[in-house]
Amino acid sequence: MPNVASLNSLPYRHVLPHTTALSPAGRLSIGGCDLRELAETYGSPLYVFDEQDFRETAREYQREFASHWPEVSVLYAAKAYLSLPLANIVAEEGMGMDVVSGGELAIARAAGFPSSRLYFHGNNKSAEELAAAVSGDPVGRVVVDNFHELTELNRIAGEHATRQPILLRVSPNVDPHTHAKTTTGVLDSKFGFAIANGDAEKAVAAAIAAPNINLRGLHVHLGSPIFEIEPFEQASEVMCSFAQEMGAAHGFRFEEYSPGGGFALAYTRAQHAPAISEYAERLSLSMEKALARHHLEQPSLHIEPGRSLIGRAMVALYTVGARKEIPSVRTYVSVDGGMADNIRPAMYGSSYEAVPVDRPLEEAVETVTIAGKYCESGDILVADAELPRLEPGELIALPASGGYNLAMSSNYNMALRPPVVAVQNAQARLLQRRETVEDLVARDVL
Repeated sequence: MPNVASLNSLPYRHVLPHTTALSPAGRLSIGGCDLRELAETYGSPLYVFDEQDFRETAREYQREFASHWPEVSVLYAAKAYLSLPLANIVAEEGMGMDVVSGGELAIARAAGFPSSRLYFHGNNKSAEELAAAVSGDPVGRVVVDNFHELTELNRIAGEHATRQPILLRVSPNVDPHTHAKTTTGVLDSKFGFAIANGDAEKAVAAAIAAPNINLRGLHVHLGSPIFEIEPFEQASEVMCSFAQEMGAAHGFRFEEYSPGGGFALAYTRAQHAPAISEYAERLSLSMEKALARHHLEQPSLHIEPGRSLIGRAMVALYTVGARKEIPSVRTYVSVDGGMADNIRPAMYGSSYEAVPVDRPLEEAVETVTIAGKYCESGDILVADAELPRLEPGELIALPASGGYNLAMSSNYNMALRPPVVAVQNAQARLLQRRETVEDLVARDVL
């Protein structure tokens, strides 16, 4: 039987997928599948998706928020990672999905995802993307980000003889205390209508007056990842105050509210994100209090977890190659992936744990830097990782690799993007194959 108890002693156990255990050979396993055997079958780099972890977390989000709010929907933020098989799993779990581009919308459509459960975001949607959203079976909501989009959507919806339900994305000028590149709810942001400069009020008035638009409510996204719950509570007060003012001034009805997503995920042993139950309880309580203060009816609630839903469910596997020792400076251990499949360390300074797959319980004897194979000095996956001495051919796993790694991947240096394998009940199935050289040249015209 897989040994789970011994893994529980690891200081970073909480960043590993739910089903992580030791295989009979003493190696790391997920979903009952030995990671060494998976790498031998599918090659490396390889992303392993714990389907049970994802489904359990999806159910936990729905259960916890529903226990605190009478009408709530959970929408998976597809920008964290999307594929046709994952869209099917999201649909099976009864969730909605928010998409941020025509490409994501097309994948959702191709998967047969229910249109009524699709929310379309983005700060510069094209006319073609808006037409795709409202034509045929229109998406459930378009989250309108700016005046140009408001005008275009009203025109396009009219051409398609539909009255499109929308939410207005509003900037409440609340600082979520996260990375500057992922802070989105402050005044100086490319996203949303700011309350502070009067744009949000103008947008409410314009949306109410637009004949082909049905303004249903307000949307906020503060940023990501947000380890503190206070910013969500501050946003509740700001948005309810704004809704009350818009009701009095323009007859606005606050029927729906989305505080967005951005719920935190722990990547390292030192990080501990609030429990989903804590987010649900405190966000709901803050809304209840703010609604009462401003004499408002209770809107439906729509939340959008992305990285916190998919992040822990995936690990990235790499094969160790070259080693470079610089005495009294640093030791580099290079692997066969890097910034082409995970640009987050280079872009955000993100940190990860590194776990030796073949001997996960072995004591660390050295501090090394895990380097990628691409032609950039900044291609570092993990700085100062404490590990046993690694030899060429060994495998290392980087947990919490589901959120944004593959979504932001590239063909830099003509890299082939890695495959994704789902594991559950000791069975593995390929969700996405590895790219080929033929894929790389398919777009070229001679």
